[in-house]
Amino acid sequence: MDVLKDFLDYSLAGNSLWSWAAAAALTLAVFVALALIRRIALKRVRALSERASIDLLHIAHRLIERSSRLVLFVLALYAGSKLLVLPAGAQVVISRVCIVAVILQAGLWSAAAAQAALERYAFRQSNAGEALSAINLISFVLRVVIWTVVGLLILANVGIDITALVAGLGIGGVAIALAVQNILGDLFASLSIVLDRPFEVGDFIIVGDFLGRVETIGIKTTRVRSLSGEQVVFPNADLLNSRIRNFKRMYERRVLFTIGVTYQTSHEELERIPGIIKGIIEAAGNTRFDRAHFKQFGDSALIFEVVYFVLSADFNVYAAIEQRINVSIYKTFTEQGIDFAYPTRTLFLHHQNEAAA
Repeated sequence: MDVLKDFLDYSLAGNSLWSWAAAAALTLAVFVALALIRRIALKRVRALSERASIDLLHIAHRLIERSSRLVLFVLALYAGSKLLVLPAGAQVVISRVCIVAVILQAGLWSAAAAQAALERYAFRQSNAGEALSAINLISFVLRVVIWTVVGLLILANVGIDITALVAGLGIGGVAIALAVQNILGDLFASLSIVLDRPFEVGDFIIVGDFLGRVETIGIKTTRVRSLSGEQVVFPNADLLNSRIRNFKRMYERRVLFTIGVTYQTSHEELERIPGIIKGIIEAAGNTRFDRAHFKQFGDSALIFEVVYFVLSADFNVYAAIEQRINVSIYKTFTEQGIDFAYPTRTLFLHHQNEAAA
């Protein structure tokens, strides 16, 4: 027993073997406890996130997954070192290593949280395919920013003066931004299009004199297939600075047209015409009648103005209904003897007999 006591009391680097053994045991116990907590938390949060589609649960699951075992071990070593009497220099080194580990873990958590939040946002969008490319780009930019900050914090905590480095990064960033400002403009415009969604792939849009269906929303350009077949390429920044007419978002189409009848039409027929037109429009189906009025006296016609709505955004549906209504109006007017007006001029001759000489 005396030999064992003497052995345990043997001093190594200023600490007895008993102290070293206690520090090792504490390190192992803390590491096992932290790892066990991580495993239990990961299992429970995963089960909850699979049962309920809650964004915070998915983000928490990602954060626990990104909890590094190496960082846990460093924290356990730091806890064990508190049982030892170490030189001041060694204590400083251990403290800095622990701080660096915590900063690295914070970087891992920040990057994981940003990625998980962006993925959940993309998952909830109807244009998930287009949103994913923008999300990946945003994620890359955020990771660069996060790890740049992490690197600077680590350098600052190990005793390196980063003032000149931060100034250099600032100047360099401004210079790069000025050099690629057009590209960055299109890049941020792409992000605005994907996130704000003024239009999506498949939408029929009109931009100035150009019209067509959106085929691709890229990082720099958006490509539209025109009705005549060619592909029109728009820089994203130009699109955001333009007024865009999106026909895909149109729930119903307003139709306004005029009809002219001859001046020989009787007043009884004039009073019946709005009712006739209303019946034809309502019988066409998929329409909502608004109004039909005798609007004005034209140069060669009595003009009626008619307004109705086609309850579909599809252009082919609108064209078919418009044709059906026009044919029905022509047929009904012909059957009832109502004449359509066309540009005519009536010449009245007045004959006066000359007085007898």
